[in-house]
Amino acid sequence: MSGPTPPIGNDENPDLRALVAISLLSGGMNSLPARYAKMVLADSPPGLALDVIAGLMWKTRARRPDALEQAWEAAGLALRQTADLGASVLSTLERTYPDYLREIADPPVVLWIDGATEALSSPCVAIVGSRDALPASIEVARRLARGLAEAGMTIVSGLARGIDTAAHEGALEGGGMTVAVLGSGLGRIYPAANEGLARRIARTGAIVTELPPDSPPHRVHFPMRNRIISGLSRGTIVVEASEDSGSLITANQALDQNRSVMAVPGGTLAGMHRGCHALLKEGARLVESVEDVLDELNWPRQAQARTADSLNHLQLSDLEANMAEGELYSADQLAGVTGRTVPDLLTDLSLHELSGRVARTPGGQFVRLSGAGSRAAREVKTRK
Repeated sequence: MSGPTPPIGNDENPDLRALVAISLLSGGMNSLPARYAKMVLADSPPGLALDVIAGLMWKTRARRPDALEQAWEAAGLALRQTADLGASVLSTLERTYPDYLREIADPPVVLWIDGATEALSSPCVAIVGSRDALPASIEVARRLARGLAEAGMTIVSGLARGIDTAAHEGALEGGGMTVAVLGSGLGRIYPAANEGLARRIARTGAIVTELPPDSPPHRVHFPMRNRIISGLSRGTIVVEASEDSGSLITANQALDQNRSVMAVPGGTLAGMHRGCHALLKEGARLVESVEDVLDELNWPRQAQARTADSLNHLQLSDLEANMAEGELYSADQLAGVTGRTVPDLLTDLSLHELSGRVARTPGGQFVRLSGAGSRAAREVKTRK
């Protein structure tokens, strides 16, 4: 096969319909019967789909005599719904199935895709984090995504509120592609508030799921989709994660898949970054800038100069006027001298960290650096 299966949803592609039917019978696209069917169909001539299903019916002990017919009809309906959505279906039988995803231990047998299938095979990096992230962390995620998109990488995330949304939007701002992996079907975009964002993503990138179009969001679906987020990607960046964050599931799956894991550090008082700090203690790459990610992934610097320029030309404005170089300041102190709120300042401070003009000390204070953007300037000597 030379490309993704046309979303026709009828007997013109019985093998694909067989895979979908088997998944419905046996409880999941990645179930043992579905994987077995994939292997059988890959080595079989056309026309054996029904025989494969009949054999697997016995293996899965589906006792009801009408189960086979119902599964076959449900598979046809799912494929017709896909066609109505203007989407496509891609199975592991096809050469265009993304290689990075194919390498993981449990790749989805079938992917349902709205958008550009080739986005899944482009060089990808995942950005994930808290749904209730602080404004500063959201801005960091957006800036990282934008810089990486400008460098030619595709940003993968989960379309959730907070960090995921910022990552997708940052990639679009950078003129790059982004891939949203759903924990629901293509016909049930979740969260509904991000339907507009999903449409924007699909214009140049892709919305992808392993679930049939009418599948509702369910809590068990999201850990499953996380392995796809990390599986598509060369590395996963975690931006703000508490100790019990679902983003840590994605990071652990990336480790299991032998992919890079990176984390953005943050303040220690509120506990919002403890998950990231735990990853750093376990050996994750510390990320303070786009350059750190490019170094970790050994990515060519085709757009590095433009990315660096976009970060280093930030205006410090009142922060620069009120911070003496080399002096340590708390966020509360800066709020007092500038008249701004702490959350507003933290957003700017995080941006200036990315640009190399401000550094955060281990004690959670901030220092203005000279020689913005240079590595030497980032070696801050803290006082006790």
